[in-house]
Amino acid sequence: MRNILAGLAFASLSALAQTGDYNWIAPPDTRLEINGLPWYGENGGELFRLPLRLKDSLPKAVWDLGQSPSGGRIRFRTDSARLAIRLEYPSAPNMRNMHAFGQTGVDLYVDGVYRSTATAGNDSKPGVSAEFVYFDLPGGPRTEREATLYLPLYKPVKVLAVGVDKQARLSRARPFALDKPVVFYGTSITQGGCASRPGMSYQAILGRMLNLDFVNLGFSGNGRGEPEVARMVAEIDAACFVLDFAQNNKSVESLREVYEPFMKTLRDKHPNTPLLAITPISSAAERLGPAGERLEAMRSHIRLAVAKRIAEGDSRLQLVEGTDLLGPDRLDGLVDGTHPNDLGFQWMAEGLAARLGKVLGLR
Repeated sequence: MRNILAGLAFASLSALAQTGDYNWIAPPDTRLEINGLPWYGENGGELFRLPLRLKDSLPKAVWDLGQSPSGGRIRFRTDSARLAIRLEYPSAPNMRNMHAFGQTGVDLYVDGVYRSTATAGNDSKPGVSAEFVYFDLPGGPRTEREATLYLPLYKPVKVLAVGVDKQARLSRARPFALDKPVVFYGTSITQGGCASRPGMSYQAILGRMLNLDFVNLGFSGNGRGEPEVARMVAEIDAACFVLDFAQNNKSVESLREVYEPFMKTLRDKHPNTPLLAITPISSAAERLGPAGERLEAMRSHIRLAVAKRIAEGDSRLQLVEGTDLLGPDRLDGLVDGTHPNDLGFQWMAEGLAARLGKVLGLR
């Protein structure tokens, strides 16, 4: 239990009590900043990504996926010698292509450096809470650190409380480089499949690179650009919108029906906000048959749609070629031939950092 920064298993309440007294701080608390969940306040503090008022008007699959708080973060500064978390999950890990850390993990980063991950146990179910000690440093000098907790990519969670020692001071995290978040809309790749843990999605990596807030609106298998989803995305006052959807459309024809209207919906409400349109990244199956033809046709349509709007005077729109981020020479960056692994997400973040930094005036 007192092994500090190693990956520790969940501890029972009685075992935690033996390590010393904790001051349990339950969100919402003004010292715990919740980022990446734009409707958090409106939803009464629920840790999901979509506004509750739209439950009956959004596609059911989108709504269900939106219960997983991918991109959500809890940030604070503290000089605590101990840090723990109390969590409740609705069910145990159950994905085939993502292990428990990637699906259910709550990552701790301290001053931007990864430290440890809490995960759901095999006995997880509603009403059963579990606790996890991230670190315990008794007797050491008190040093103020910035803590960031990255919430799960693919599993709903309730953060019941964050535990610090009785003498700890807490304060708000440092401000981001920009007041507004970068908003990403897209597919399972956007949602974080298949990062090994939440801090390794490409948006999380980008956020640390550029000190940016971000919102993750990726929906696995369901990033299809529906009009009602476009209107929801447009509600957010963003520093930049990044569109990374195409592959979830069954055909190029279905993509044509939604892609330009999606951009128009954003533009009608945000005429001066930067917008980046990403074409599909490479797939391992591209050179083996019709999958490649479909992806290339989608890339071509996105290029044409972006070129058309730019020709009509949209000076705040830019095209990003997905194959420049993760191309056919970088297929080691894929897990299952389609979804990036940590290496792939690192490459994507590095490729986007320069573009985003320039667009946002940070570089």
